Parts: sequence; C-alpha cells; structure tokens
Amino acid sequence: MLVSAGLTLLLPGEMLAVYTDAPGGPENLYLKKVPRPEPGNRDVLIKVRASALNRADLLQRRGRYPPPPGASTILGLEAAGDVSGLGAGCRGSWSVGDRVMALLSGGGNAQYVTVPEDHVMAIPNHMTFSQAAAIPEAWLTAYQLLHLVAEVQKGETVLIHAGASGVGTAAIQLCRLAGAVPIVTAGSPGKLKMAAELGAAAGFNYKEEDFSENTLAFTKGHGANAILDCIGGSNWERNVKCLSTDGRWVVYGMMGGSEVHGDILGKLLFKRGRLLTSHLRSRSMEYKANLVKSFRDNVLPHFSPDLPTPLQPVIDCVFPMDQIADAHSYMEANKNTGKIIISIDPST
Repeated sequence: MLVSAGLTLLLPGEMLAVYTDAPGGPENLYLKKVPRPEPGNRDVLIKVRASALNRADLLQRRGRYPPPPGASTILGLEAAGDVSGLGAGCRGSWSVGDRVMALLSGGGNAQYVTVPEDHVMAIPNHMTFSQAAAIPEAWLTAYQLLHLVAEVQKGETVLIHAGASGVGTAAIQLCRLAGAVPIVTAGSPGKLKMAAELGAAAGFNYKEEDFSENTLAFTKGHGANAILDCIGGSNWERNVKCLSTDGRWVVYGMMGGSEVHGDILGKLLFKRGRLLTSHLRSRSMEYKANLVKSFRDNVLPHFSPDLPTPLQPVIDCVFPMDQIADAHSYMEANKNTGKIIISIDPST
C-alpha cells in the first residue's frame, strides 16, 4: 500500500526527513525518503507534528557541528507530536496517543523520531503542537544556563545577548520567575520592544549603543552578575568590562567568532570573573533526563494560562517542512523574534 505525503508516495515503514548530502548553504537542503526509526528498549516513537529551528541546525548544515556519536544525522533538536510506539522496556510513563514534546540530539525535522522516554514531557492541554515545539531545546537551554551553569540568584542582574532569540525570550521569563533582573541586547527596536514586553528591565541596541557602558549605568557601576553569551569573540572585551566582580560569563555560542585577541585572562583575573562554557546537545543521557525532570517539575506548571503572568513560548513564524531552505535563510538573516517553527504535519 502506498501512502501519500504531499506529492511524495511513501511505502510502509518509510518517512520524509530533512536532509543535506554535503555541507553548504540552505539550497542544499531537501526532503528525502528514509526508513522510519524503530524505538529502542526504553525509547518512545513520536509521530512529529511540529519541530523548530535552532542555530545548531545551521551549523550542522554547514558541516561545523556534527551530531554526537550515535545520534540521528537528521536535523532537528526538538519536536512535538503524538506517541506512536513504545520500546519493550518503557516503564509505563507514556501511552500511544499521548501528546508530547521532546528534547532531541537530532532527528526532529522528520515525520517520526525516537527519543529516550525520560527526555519526553507532556504537552499542557492548552498548547498547540507548534507552541510545544518551541519549548524543549530553547527553554531547557536557558534553564540550564541560568540555574545549573551560572547559578543565578534572586536579585542578581543577568545580561542576555540576543534577547529576542528563542533562548533569549525564554531566559528573560525564567529570570523573572527566579526573581532575577534580566537586561538584554538586540539589533532592532522591534526586538527590544518584544523583550521589554516579556519582562526585560532594560534593552540595548548593540548596533547603535555600547551595551557595556549601558549595563554599567543600569547597575550603577556594579556590572552584570551573569552574562548569557551566544556571540563569543567579538564581544569579549565589552563583556568583561561590564561583568561584576565575582561575575559569571557563560558562553554557549560563537555567532561573533571564536578568536580572542587581547588581555582576556588579566581582565578576568582582576574581577575574579568566571568564564564558563556549555553545550546541551553533547551532554550525557542521564544529565538530560535530570534536566528534563527538573524543568518539568519546577517550570512547566508556570505555563498555565490560569496564572496572572504565565510563561509563554514566543513564535515568530511557521514554515512547512518543504520550505525548510527558506526557514534556514530567514534565521541566517537574523529576522526572527522568537522561535521559527517547522510544521511537519500540514494538519497541525
């Protein structure tokens, strides 16, 4: 029996997935018929309704960020959909038909994906699949950076670069939830406006202002207690300048390059500053399981619409899977405010 997926006919056991055969630009991306994955002993098989785009996908497409050993080579670090199958060793947490979202090491830009059962979370009843797909990678990254890496405390000031990105919009709200004070950088008035609406206490246009001077002015000379930095090399001197004594500078991306020239160690030493780095994708399965559990217990309830100020995933736009190249180009042009969703199921 043949199953139609748009204009592509699929045989039983096949699915469509986003693929690239060689490193390069968005034009290299295409949809490919591949075997549907089978769940391992304690894996969940998810019929994917929506996925999302992350900077890591762009890097992997260029050949600069390979998946961890054993992970799917298909792009996509998060997905939302329905449980379609269960491994023989699953412990009863999930049933076929459950609406779930999952943190992935790869494979989300496909019609089906397998994932360890303890990397899966239930989708709140009020959420759509597209909203849920905006949560796992971005929000778990922000949660990890703030609480497990930077160890942010109530009352501290946190400088968040790319404040209108998926991680940035999540970090603003998580700072407020923790009683910290988020301030942000972004590249347009519209992005700064969105950050302010989410709770940013101040915002600086890095294209027009010196964010380090503005951070010092906002904190009355004290500096930021923590900096969440996805830019890297090009910002290092200004980051150190506005870091507080005993502050934590967390680098989790290098959009501004990885090379540093100058007296970075001397300046950090003078402030007793800590330079920390983090990647979520390469963490152990056990680490991710513990992170998912902590997030599910401590954060997920705060998405409830019954709360006075519920947390909310911020979605910029939705691209159908067959327009994945356009989605990559859109992100590379830094046009998005919040998450770019990839619709896998046209009915979603």
